Amino acid sequence: MRKQKIFRFAPSPNGFLHLGHAYSALLNYQYAKKTNGKFILRIEDIDIGRTKDIYIQAIYEDLHWLGIKWESPIMLQSERFDIYKKFSNKLHKMGLVYPCFCSRKEIINNAISKDPDGAPLYAKTCKKLNAKTIAQNIENKMPFALRLDMDKATQITGNIEINSAQINPLATPKFSAANPKNWGDVVIVRKNMPSSYHLSVVIDDEAQNITHVIRGKDLKKATDIHVILQKLLGLASPIYFHHKLITDKASVKLAKSNNSLSLRDLRKRGISAQEIIEQFGFDDL
Repeated sequence: MRKQKIFRFAPSPNGFLHLGHAYSALLNYQYAKKTNGKFILRIEDIDIGRTKDIYIQAIYEDLHWLGIKWESPIMLQSERFDIYKKFSNKLHKMGLVYPCFCSRKEIINNAISKDPDGAPLYAKTCKKLNAKTIAQNIENKMPFALRLDMDKATQITGNIEINSAQINPLATPKFSAANPKNWGDVVIVRKNMPSSYHLSVVIDDEAQNITHVIRGKDLKKATDIHVILQKLLGLASPIYFHHKLITDKASVKLAKSNNSLSLRDLRKRGISAQEIIEQFGFDDL
């Protein structure tokens, strides 16, 4: 049992932070201070094609502006590719992954239904390929992802549960049944990348001894994937808490893809960090 509580904020440097990020970072920081725990910053820059140094530097500047202090050193996922490979190889040796050569268009056209996030559910097309075809595709340098064979995975793990706090991150955890089969054969290593968000996040949470994962409700359903990967790989499961999402005046979730106003923009408009902190109801930072 891990005694000291350890919280983390793990943004992806593919855009500037907005108020939604600020809320999540401040919430984690508040509970770290309340419990005399640790607040850890992790940069999830596994997607090299979308990562920019200017965004990484902006993360440091924005958090500093909010008055947030973090432990050193900062973990960068781009420095951990060999470690992710080691764990994906473990799943391969267990016979739990298979290569998927399908294009996005093929996945959409052949989808059998929707996953919990509303995306096309993979039809397991490449699961039917024989060894000769797979070898030929690889020899022809066809790009492929690695997918988790969910049927085999759940046969190994049996029923699994999520340890989550319902009221606040420090409330008594409530165990609830996970339903990873709803996601089908998820990608655990993306094309031309050494990992996926799902695989890297559970590996990194274990490496940093994270005890509490506090993140937005938009990631709540994905916890099913994370707990089954933890079970398969022998990793500890932290306590999960999924907070409210910050929205704009039209009740649309703030997101980089929606060009939501960034913290840098707010600073330029004369908004102070204290105003943001008070807006969210944080009064003990």
